[in-house]
Amino acid sequence: MLRIVALLAPIALAVPCLGQTQVLDANDQWVAPAGVDPASAEGRLQIVRETLARGEYARAQKLADAWLETFPANGLRARCLLARGDALWKGGNEYDALFDYEEVARRYPSSDVFVLALEREYTIACAYADGLKRRFFGTVRIVDATDEAVEMLIRIQERLPGSQLAEQAGMRLADHYFDTRQLDMAAEAYDLFAQNYPRSPQVDKARLRLIYATCASFRGPDHSAKGLVEAQIRLREMQVRDPMLANRIGAEALLVRIDESEARKLLSEARWYIDQGDLVGAERFIRRLVTRFPRSVSTLDALDFAPELAAKLPEHARTGAPDYAALRSAMHAALEPKQLTAPAGEAAPATTATPEPAKAATP
Repeated sequence: MLRIVALLAPIALAVPCLGQTQVLDANDQWVAPAGVDPASAEGRLQIVRETLARGEYARAQKLADAWLETFPANGLRARCLLARGDALWKGGNEYDALFDYEEVARRYPSSDVFVLALEREYTIACAYADGLKRRFFGTVRIVDATDEAVEMLIRIQERLPGSQLAEQAGMRLADHYFDTRQLDMAAEAYDLFAQNYPRSPQVDKARLRLIYATCASFRGPDHSAKGLVEAQIRLREMQVRDPMLANRIGAEALLVRIDESEARKLLSEARWYIDQGDLVGAERFIRRLVTRFPRSVSTLDALDFAPELAAKLPEHARTGAPDYAALRSAMHAALEPKQLTAPAGEAAPATTATPEPAKAATP
């Protein structure tokens, strides 16, 4: 008896499959079989797809409109919306196609075309980010669409977190900010990418661009040095995390440049206090400059006038101040070229004296 039940079980499980209305095609896509009634929802949707595949985009759009009106609550509605969006996009009206893709993404997140709709949105968003204009009421392309591109790239990351498509959208968004010189936004986007996708092949690019963006956000000694401090922290972290990458990009040279920029800012602040007549405040910044960046060019510039400034300070303000005159002499001495000396045991190279011209005899 048990043997008979075991033999009949596969047949019983296969009975529901006999009522299915779709089959897999050569591309592993569910399509209506040849024997489906052309007047049914499956048959009419298949006609829409075939028309779209032949490149008859206007006719495919009209057929999809009719299908959506006839079967407003059918389970295949998401697929028809995707087909109509494709017809609009291929017909040159990608902006209207986005409304169909958005409806799929919002109302049918569990459908089998959800990811396809987001992939379409990503492609259009990249085109808009690259400079493609929207049509002005269906006519010429003169309307900027970068805001739509940014919004779509953000939504893709929210709807498919952790996916490859979300990773691509995150990098594309950060690159868009970087290319358009929105450096604060670029730094934030690259930082989020490095946190969300630490194993991505593009994580090194994100970390490098983060450093470049923070450095470039520094607008000069008269502005905040927040970007320089952030870049310095990131470079130190990179030297610990990936010494080879840090050496390849010249992290030490970048750190020297950052130190010079910070020193220039301190010198600028000291000069501002001098212009305001606050010599005590100016000396405080010069003291900080000499202490933190003793080998910088800005320190050398500051020492040119620091001794005279210190001499004008009251007695209590000079207490604890460095000997600026001695520091200036030491720095100038270090910058003077040194004469080469011969090694021990070797004679110094002989110098040939230039003979003086003979004087003419006096008659």
